[in-house]
Amino acid sequence: MQLQQTLKKSYTFEGKGLHTGKVAKMTIKPAAADTGIVFRRTDIGEDAKVPALAEYVSSTARSTTISCGEATVGTIEHVLSALTGMGVDNAEIDIDNVEVPILDGSAKPYIDAIWNDGFQEQDAPRKYIELKEAIEVRNDEKGSVVRIEPADEFSYDIKVDFNSRVLGVQNARWDDSVVYPEQIGVCRTFVFFHEIEFLFNNNLVKGGDVDNAIVIVEHPVTEEQISHISQLFNVPALQVREDGYLSNLQLRFPNECARHKLLDLIGDLRLAGGFLKAKVTAEKAGHGINTSAAKKVRENI
Repeated sequence: MQLQQTLKKSYTFEGKGLHTGKVAKMTIKPAAADTGIVFRRTDIGEDAKVPALAEYVSSTARSTTISCGEATVGTIEHVLSALTGMGVDNAEIDIDNVEVPILDGSAKPYIDAIWNDGFQEQDAPRKYIELKEAIEVRNDEKGSVVRIEPADEFSYDIKVDFNSRVLGVQNARWDDSVVYPEQIGVCRTFVFFHEIEFLFNNNLVKGGDVDNAIVIVEHPVTEEQISHISQLFNVPALQVREDGYLSNLQLRFPNECARHKLLDLIGDLRLAGGFLKAKVTAEKAGHGINTSAAKKVRENI
């Protein structure tokens, strides 16, 4: 029997939000058995809590946001993914602003801080989420699908296809044979070069910089465009590498982008309320369809 787990101590992280650019201090704390994961907006008050459950999702525009009353917390998917991948059942997360810090664009900072300390077993069995029948959510316009089927062991498979000559078609998988902290949690978010200017101009990535995103250069660009992006990020001149990525970062895996989409999927599906004992298959997935699938799971259990 697998027992529930929480953290051995508290861990604090500070940084700017990817979309708002607002600096937040966030502390992940141990919590009692059967708490699940709960966010608290400490700048609003002790009772400004939002459970990490699908019915509280309020936005999925480029990240996942949950809200309850006055309390809203955005870009929660990476920290939820980290806690799920490391096997944490219960945690309270205090945050003093509206958006979780983006840090390096992956779950690695959480893993680096927490993983080596181990976890505190609790006197309660883990409550796995098991389905009686398959659940499928589709978005035919985008060609997206998330399918969750009953299974004896968990597995997550994702296929990523942006019709990109640089990315190609990428696949990634998480099951009991894959060490999440080493093979998934370290994979960073990504953005296409041609999106960046639009995002900046529409105040959508106020906290973006060259340290927290892989940049894919899908179409030919001029030296002037490269110079402009370098100025936006306030860094020395960047270059386009032969493999089609901007020179700001080195890939941690050839399919790091697919692995990051898997990281997001794991975090979003944690909003089902616990650990899925199911076979998850996703194609062209994003926060909208992921959280819709989590809601459907909660409606069916």
